[in-house]
Amino acid sequence: QVQLVESGGGLVQAGGSLRLSCAASGRPLSNYAMGWFRQAPGKEREFVATINRSGGSTRSADSVKGRFTISRDNAKNTVYLQMNSLKPEDTAVYYCAADNDLSGSSWYWEYDYWGQGTQVTVSS
Repeated sequence: QVQLVESGGGLVQAGGSLRLSCAASGRPLSNYAMGWFRQAPGKEREFVATINRSGGSTRSADSVKGRFTISRDNAKNTVYLQMNSLKPEDTAVYYCAADNDLSGSSWYWEYDYWGQGTQVTVSS
């Protein structure tokens, strides 16, 4: 099985940037399509972005298009989420997930492995 560990979260003012990292161990990250999800208190887990195994195809939620970019470096066993122009409504726990299936999904229940999450707080 693969283990995933997120890092890079923190407190930032609106308009600022953060880069989240998700490091994999136990299995090569190249075996999986990857996704980022987020969950705010009292809300359902929300799709953020997904990337295929090679990194050649990405898809992101409408709420983050133009601001967030998902990428991966399979040689480093790491997937990233670059977050720019952050807004208070981006505040949430952000989770990295790995999918054994061929296509990257926007549904959280279709992912097989999850990281512990990292808190992102955006102040106004």
